[in-house]
Amino acid sequence: MKIHMPDNARYIIDRLTEHGYEAYIVGGCVRDSLLGNEPKDWDITTSASPFEVKALFSHTVDTGLQHGTVTVLRDGEPYEVTTYRVDGKYEDHRRPSEVTFTKSLEEDVLRRDFTINAMAYNDEEGLIDLHGGAEDLKNGVIRCVGTAAQRFDEDALRILRALRFAARFDFQIEDTTKQAMIGKRSFLKDISAERIREELTKILISDHPEILLTAYEMGITKIILPEWDRMLETEQHNPHHKYSVGIHTLKGIQHVPPTVVYRYAMLLHDTGKPDCKTTDEEGVDHFKKHPLRSREIARDVMHRLKFDNDTLKKVLTLVAWHDWRFMSKKEVNKRAVRRLANRIGVDSCYQLFEIQRADILAQSEYQKEEKLEILTMTHSLLDEIVASGDCLTLKDLRVNGKDLIALGVSQGKEIGRILNTLLAMVLEQPELNQRDVLLKKAKEEIK
Repeated sequence: MKIHMPDNARYIIDRLTEHGYEAYIVGGCVRDSLLGNEPKDWDITTSASPFEVKALFSHTVDTGLQHGTVTVLRDGEPYEVTTYRVDGKYEDHRRPSEVTFTKSLEEDVLRRDFTINAMAYNDEEGLIDLHGGAEDLKNGVIRCVGTAAQRFDEDALRILRALRFAARFDFQIEDTTKQAMIGKRSFLKDISAERIREELTKILISDHPEILLTAYEMGITKIILPEWDRMLETEQHNPHHKYSVGIHTLKGIQHVPPTVVYRYAMLLHDTGKPDCKTTDEEGVDHFKKHPLRSREIARDVMHRLKFDNDTLKKVLTLVAWHDWRFMSKKEVNKRAVRRLANRIGVDSCYQLFEIQRADILAQSEYQKEEKLEILTMTHSLLDEIVASGDCLTLKDLRVNGKDLIALGVSQGKEIGRILNTLLAMVLEQPELNQRDVLLKKAKEEIK
């Protein structure tokens, strides 16, 4: 099988081989090409040392010389070129204490994680597949290169990578590999939060986030996301639900767009339910005020995983407000929708409606049709509010602080109080957002 690599990747390989070195594309780009997918990166492995690589190309960046990696720039595009290497002893289940360069491709691929990532290719020799990666691709199998336990002992993050590849490609994890993952799972405690977040995020935004059930069964989420275990172990005996909190959450994840904000908001929206669960005399479960507790737990989880502040804020807003809703069609009104938009912003409102739709679809059939109709009506009202340009924030008011100062209001808290009074009035009656009307009201508010 011929792999159609970019001209620049082929040029780099050809230049290296013309000077007596071995060179191949390797890893993910070979795997994705064999699957018929377009690779994002084209990594190259070679018998040339980093300094020999640098000598052959005019534009290079010293990406990681100690690990043998040089980035070659061709027409502004980066290509990582890494020397064959053998990893030294792993002392912390994260990284080798040292690496040794080698001239053997066979030794280099032995250090790689899974067979599907251990294939190399160039046009002259074709596919170099020393560990049956192509067969595993064909059969949909995730299998470690060599001894599975050793691979996870070297880098425990590979445990999550195995789950991530299984989720991405809808593959099965081979039994020996799975048992080794279970045996070495405790080493995940040695992995940085940032690396765990990266793999967990890729699992969540994949087409098969249900791999989290496998992670639970293997005792992996108990280490990296114990909140997930508690949700799966919390039943919901309630007319509105037919699944445990965890399964309901998973169903919801599958109904929202595969973005970081949506998927984490759904993952965390009901994390507070285990703490808030009560059961009445008739055996019905209730979860009063769980959104507030869920927000607290979601904040702790996202801090633990070291999320950026922007993502944190967006997710926490959706978690805190996910249960906001009209209880009947008769209750649906623009005033309440305007107040919501004022509190969380228009963009967050639209995101919230996506979360609520998924939440409803993941519940029982009880009142489902009515809930969806109410949500559609609420969404339509927000569309109308946005289209009409209704005042939703202080900056939309037709007066500002300078206008109040001109009326004789002292600078400070009094300005804020009056402006917020005017905004509350306009949120109720948007037609009152007229300069003369607002100034008249402001004069009445001056103490």
